[in-house]
Amino acid sequence: MQLLQALCSSNLSFPTSDSVLNKGHTSPKKSVHPSHVNFCVAIQRHEGVAWLSQNRSNWSLVATRAAPVEAGSSTMSTSAAEKDVLKALSQIIDPDFGTDIVSCGFVKDLLIDEDLGEVSFRLELTTPACPIKDMFEQQANEVVAMLPWVTKVNVTMSAQPARPVFGNQLPMGLQTISSIVAVSSCKGGVGKSTVAINLAYTLAGMGARVGIFDADVYGPSLPTMVSPENRLLLMNPEKKTIIPTEYLGVKLVSFGFAGQGRAVMRGPMVSGVINQLLTTTEWGELDYLVIDMPPGTGDIQLTLCQVVPLTAAVIVTTPQKLAFIDVAKGVRMFSKLKVCNSWVPCVAVVENMCHFDADGKRYYPFGRGSGSQVVQQFGIPHLFDLPIRPTLSASGDSGIPEVVADPLGEVAKTFQDLGVCVVQQCAKIRQQDCFFFSVSTAVTYDKYIKAIKVKVPDSDEEFLLHPATVRRNDRSAQSVDEWSGEQKLQYADVPEDIEPEDIRPMGNYAVSITWPDGFSQIAPYDQLQTIERLVDVPEPTPVQA
Repeated sequence: MQLLQALCSSNLSFPTSDSVLNKGHTSPKKSVHPSHVNFCVAIQRHEGVAWLSQNRSNWSLVATRAAPVEAGSSTMSTSAAEKDVLKALSQIIDPDFGTDIVSCGFVKDLLIDEDLGEVSFRLELTTPACPIKDMFEQQANEVVAMLPWVTKVNVTMSAQPARPVFGNQLPMGLQTISSIVAVSSCKGGVGKSTVAINLAYTLAGMGARVGIFDADVYGPSLPTMVSPENRLLLMNPEKKTIIPTEYLGVKLVSFGFAGQGRAVMRGPMVSGVINQLLTTTEWGELDYLVIDMPPGTGDIQLTLCQVVPLTAAVIVTTPQKLAFIDVAKGVRMFSKLKVCNSWVPCVAVVENMCHFDADGKRYYPFGRGSGSQVVQQFGIPHLFDLPIRPTLSASGDSGIPEVVADPLGEVAKTFQDLGVCVVQQCAKIRQQDCFFFSVSTAVTYDKYIKAIKVKVPDSDEEFLLHPATVRRNDRSAQSVDEWSGEQKLQYADVPEDIEPEDIRPMGNYAVSITWPDGFSQIAPYDQLQTIERLVDVPEPTPVQA
């Protein structure tokens, strides 16, 4: 009870680091070549467990635009040899952004010895979890070695230090974390904690520096699902900050590690405890902090989303209709929250407990369609199915995550795909926040011609839509019955002269449109492309002097 009072009054009271040995581990690294279906396994033993990191093909580069090419710490001269090298490297295209690696600013520390024909440089990516860094290293070696005067090429790979986009606006404890990913369901019992923990250890297996924050004070899951040697959070006696515990190289913070078990307290007090646990922890440099969100969309969730600069959210659901209804509330919650001048995009949907195989057949005991309904209605482009597996449930109880216990299994493959998706989408989001491109300019309302202008990301196509047509094509439960498909919003319900009050981006896949009646419509880009377009554009309304 003393610890609980200390947390609520901001007077932390944990065992000091001198009293408990806090052992760390190093995450295993990976090596992958994406041009073939090759599997590269890096084995590292931790407490008798062999951790194999499996990586697969068809992965895209994950890196954002960085600084221009650097030669050491000074500006490069423009010699013919340097131009040759940069021209050769500009043949390597980032498949996600369609830009060469020189323009992206990945090439650093270029050094050339023309007499010996030796070239050395560094490719700096924004995350050590880049899925195809080995392909870029190989291609860079090959294209530079083809220059007739080059006899030796030395390429080194690196990653930028962890740094958030809005670092100066954040609490001290969060200023060295690159990306914060919320795993949310808004409903209990769908496997959200299982997804969060296995996602975190998948990212660590890809080479990233990862932390997990268990935000459920009423029923913390982390102490059951992992088995750190030190099961108590420590306090730095000088800084009065929390030192997280670790398991297999992943940093862990949970109210369950505070020695208090489960909390019995009111919402405002819980919000304060969560805020303090999260922002006063010495996370150090992290590439990804995975937050296991508590179920619901109440005060605790809103506080978390408003205090923490969430980069992206992963939504977890199950096939039942009831799960879908609650998940839809969560997606809309994220679409309405603005953190550090940007909105929180949901980048993936995980449908848990989808099916099981028996007697050569596949069975769907809970029905089908919840995950696809979320994808269709909200335009979230990535859907991942998790089967019913006794081992997945057992691993949560044993304290060893499934992706660690069985890294080559079917479940681990699904989490590998999810991990790659999260890395890619976070990189795109950070690029949009850091540089000149912003998806917020992709869909705008021109009040003079009274039309919605659409420019779909990754496309040069632009077109106009009538606002009333867009409103009538809403797919949400307020307009269309999600299961029968019956149209609930009638044509006459939408006035012909309706105008949107606000249009905001939702990542790279949709926009949120607020209408005069207060309704917030989520319009996926793929849906906007199918809506009837304006052909006869009205003349602009003259502005009164």
